[in-house]
Amino acid sequence: MVQCEMCGAETSSPKTIKVEGAKLDVCSDCTDFGTEVKTGSSSSSTSTKYSTGSSSGGSSGSSSSANASSSTSSGSTSSGGSTRRTDMFDDMDEIATDYDDRIRQAREQKGLSQSELANELNEKASLITKLERGDTLPTDSVQSKLEKFLDVSLASESGSSEDADWDGGSASGSYTLGDVVKRKD
Repeated sequence: MVQCEMCGAETSSPKTIKVEGAKLDVCSDCTDFGTEVKTGSSSSSTSTKYSTGSSSGGSSGSSSSANASSSTSSGSTSSGGSTRRTDMFDDMDEIATDYDDRIRQAREQKGLSQSELANELNEKASLITKLERGDTLPTDSVQSKLEKFLDVSLASESGSSEDADWDGGSASGSYTLGDVVKRKD
């Protein structure tokens, strides 16, 4: 008997559903909360729910090769385990903590008022005010407009230094939650 990952009920035949991108093994009562994932019988025996391989259940031959090439380009590997899988957040630039000062200084160097800059960017003047006060973060489109027009970089130079500097936990190279979490004793 397996427990339903949604309600905790015991079930003898769990069904795999996808709820907001997460695959869950659920009982028949909870299948209405997501869309049922069709799994092929050949790949279910070789890969687990926690597998990092590029194969996906129920894929045909042509889409399987497309999946393999797309996962290879994203940086994940199906063999080994020594390389860290990348996700969409690894490729994103982090905005600098002093983005508000950078915007203000670049605008003042061009001799523009906040409303003049807003007109040039086709944005509201209140948005420029909020950005320069640090009250709001710029959207990707506003950030690119600002960077192009003011010729300034709003991305932080350090990148993900927290990840690179962290020398945690285990000598074997595999980490557990206990290696990362700090207790409040």
